[in-house]
Amino acid sequence: MSTLQTTLQSVWQSLQSFGNTYVVSWLASYDKLLIGAYLLVFIALAVYGFHRSTLVYLYFRYRDRRPEPLGRLPELPKVTVQLPLFNEMYVAPRLLDAVSRIRYPRDRFEIQVLDDSTDETQELCKKKVAELRETGLDIRYIHRTDRTGFKAGALENGLKTAKGEFVLVFDADFLPEPDVLERTIHFFSDPKVGMVQVRWEHLNRDYSRLTELQALLLDGHFVIEHTARHRSGRFFNFNGTAGIWRRSAIHDAGGWQHDTLTEDMDLSYRAQLRGWQFVYLPDVVSPAELPVEMNSFKSQQFRWAKGSIQVAKKLLPTILRSNVPFGVKLEAFFHLTNNFAYPLLFLLSLLLLPNLLVRTTHGLREVLLIDLPLFFGTTLSVCAFYITSQREIAPRSWWRVIKSLPLMMSLGIGLCINQSRAVLEALFSNESGEFVRTPKHGVQARLEKWTGKKYRAAKTLVPAIEVLCAIYFAVALVLALFNGHYLSLPFLLLFFGGYAYVGTLSVYQAR
Repeated sequence: MSTLQTTLQSVWQSLQSFGNTYVVSWLASYDKLLIGAYLLVFIALAVYGFHRSTLVYLYFRYRDRRPEPLGRLPELPKVTVQLPLFNEMYVAPRLLDAVSRIRYPRDRFEIQVLDDSTDETQELCKKKVAELRETGLDIRYIHRTDRTGFKAGALENGLKTAKGEFVLVFDADFLPEPDVLERTIHFFSDPKVGMVQVRWEHLNRDYSRLTELQALLLDGHFVIEHTARHRSGRFFNFNGTAGIWRRSAIHDAGGWQHDTLTEDMDLSYRAQLRGWQFVYLPDVVSPAELPVEMNSFKSQQFRWAKGSIQVAKKLLPTILRSNVPFGVKLEAFFHLTNNFAYPLLFLLSLLLLPNLLVRTTHGLREVLLIDLPLFFGTTLSVCAFYITSQREIAPRSWWRVIKSLPLMMSLGIGLCINQSRAVLEALFSNESGEFVRTPKHGVQARLEKWTGKKYRAAKTLVPAIEVLCAIYFAVALVLALFNGHYLSLPFLLLFFGGYAYVGTLSVYQAR
């Protein structure tokens, strides 16, 4: 054992000597540039962190401004429920059953099953449609032989024959509540209201640690972001599902367009620029299934990130030139560019180790003046954001949420390679790209298995890069430990844990 220890110590001293002689001396010649870049990236991330704090402030300032319908519609209008599907064999039948239970006069209620599937989903849907039609439902099965425009194309195609003045949309993994129309339709008594969005709830929140973290992330979006934006008069977006549109608002805004991967966000901003008002109802919920597998989750996040940057490229210049108030423009800027934080986070990842090597002094004074203010600017705002969201919907689960925050922040860090790729593709490609749907497995209870199911997310090289980043941060942790940079260890652990968790789970589950 003593021989092994001596050998390891000798190897470490050799590596340290090589690093000090060549690596550190080379980096030292660029020390000001490295430290300056590190601080600039950290400051930019702190700005986005401050924006989250602003949303929390707006939430509390306007939390009592609850939306109420202008009145009640004297006569209930015709409503078309559109269900866009593509290869959803595990969840499509339960969706159709749930939609059939929505309470609304049957002579003013139509269901369109917009199925672009190429697998067994077709026959399952045809069978279920025939079964429901026998109960007296006005339900139609519409199948396209190509996926032109993907989901946006399917919705636009359905509108050509839709009977409803209003259009309620649900994705395949949702289970709408029977009273969803009773609680939303009367908001359209105001002729200026173009869309009403309800809050997503989660069927399988407790399935795994991954689904629990996803639920926290989405709750922050739906509880804080949507509420703050809506009640303070800012623009907010339709989430592609669990919302009802005035059909004339869709047409007035230019209809469903498929030059971005987030057709919902695109249409939302175009409609609000045309003067249509949106309503958000956090007390009306629609449960949905969260992705249970890491690669499916990353595929979903990739599409959302790429689509939001595409919408920013397409509409942000128009928004900034418009006559809407400055506060609306500013919020739109942060909303549409929020995913730029991921490339910044990746740059910060690359700069952390060189920064440790060139900063010869890393004492308490330096940490208090530089590191801690920036660290708290980026992390405390995130903590306040998500703790507040859980306080509003699950006040007794605070301790569980607090325990989950480090892993949730690590998950965000671990996603940054996947999301940075999405941002770069959106910036440097003029094509919208393929709409890759998120695989759904119909899994809710903890004991249910997804591994034998048919659908899988596409494999990429991203998990390998994530694992390499985990190794990179393992080296950074060792260097910080041996060089006495103890105050950096918690920060480095967040990065190491994030890349290790996302990367290794992606590799393991892909196999």
